[in-house]
Amino acid sequence: MSFKSLSVQEEEIATKVVDAAYSVHKNLGPGLLEKVYETCFCHELAKRNLNHKRQVDIPIIYDGITFDEGLRLDVLVEDRIICELKAVDEMNPVWEAQVLSHLKLLDKRLGFLINFNVPLIKDGIKRIIL
Repeated sequence: MSFKSLSVQEEEIATKVVDAAYSVHKNLGPGLLEKVYETCFCHELAKRNLNHKRQVDIPIIYDGITFDEGLRLDVLVEDRIICELKAVDEMNPVWEAQVLSHLKLLDKRLGFLINFNVPLIKDGIKRIIL
């Protein structure tokens, strides 16, 4: 199986995404609601001049019909990188599968599953490449 590397631009964006998560966690720490982290994370993305969209609907195409309801991702950065944000005590493996599904449905290669409810943010960031 051959693996296609991410582009230099994708890696640069990814570095800024991780840096934004670190900044939010450093300033707020664990223990807050996911919505608070999402708001502050998007602010940090904007400070890094990254375009982003919050709560993006993901259309499902099934049997030749497009359904617009049902799936939504937390943050889409530069129309390239999916970020699913959490603020939980324990990660559920289904969330990683969710990010993989979102990557496939939107034809993207890179996603992050970020849990802010951890003592060290490095333990809360999972990079997922399709």
